[in-house]
Amino acid sequence: MKPENAGKIKYGSWGLVCGAVVAMIIGFGWGGWSTAATTQKISDKAVLASQSAICVAQFMTQPNHEEKLKEIAEVSTYQRANFIEKGGWDIMPGQEKADYGVSQSCSDGIEILIKK
Repeated sequence: MKPENAGKIKYGSWGLVCGAVVAMIIGFGWGGWSTAATTQKISDKAVLASQSAICVAQFMTQPNHEEKLKEIAEVSTYQRANFIEKGGWDIMPGQEKADYGVSQSCSDGIEILIKK
């Protein structure tokens, strides 16, 4: 191999490696790229938010929701999630049991209704 070709290959390879690193830094930093773990966290938060909204809606659609709202206001904030679990409002349509965290986020949503 000629020395000038070896130099071109060497500098070309280093340029390729450095260009890939710069592209990844720009892509992950400012381009909006994300890893599978980050995407899963975002998805889990979105699902939890939608399920807690459904939980609050199920709580409010019951016929005696004003009485239950007064009852839950009397319960301590630490026990509200248990109150919601006992009422079954955290169970989504088509599910047999509630997902983790739905009752707690639902109690946070109902707390906003209590303050009104």
